[in-house]
Amino acid sequence: MRRFGKVIGLRPERREEYLRLHAEVWPAVLATLTACNLRNYSIFLAGEQLFSYVEYVGDDYAADMARMAADPATREWWQLTDPCQRRTADAVPGEWWTPMREVFHHD
Repeated sequence: MRRFGKVIGLRPERREEYLRLHAEVWPAVLATLTACNLRNYSIFLAGEQLFSYVEYVGDDYAADMARMAADPATREWWQLTDPCQRRTADAVPGEWWTPMREVFHHD
């Protein structure tokens, strides 16, 4: 199992829209997350920053992320959620959410 933490900004004028969308995530999007081997997925809000945490339990992360990106419902979902977000100043080229380095973990 691999753990991922990522951050992205939340546009203040789209805050309520983003929160409303995530209060009722589409079942098809949730099914795709599960099918792509993502577990224990959480998004936290602090001010205008979003922090996501997810555990990956598959064997081919790149292939699973490509499969998720090709899913029609997920693509439609991202068309609604992406305008609510803004990349961070230190975003990695080609990545929407900025990956974080894990510096401590305790089970």
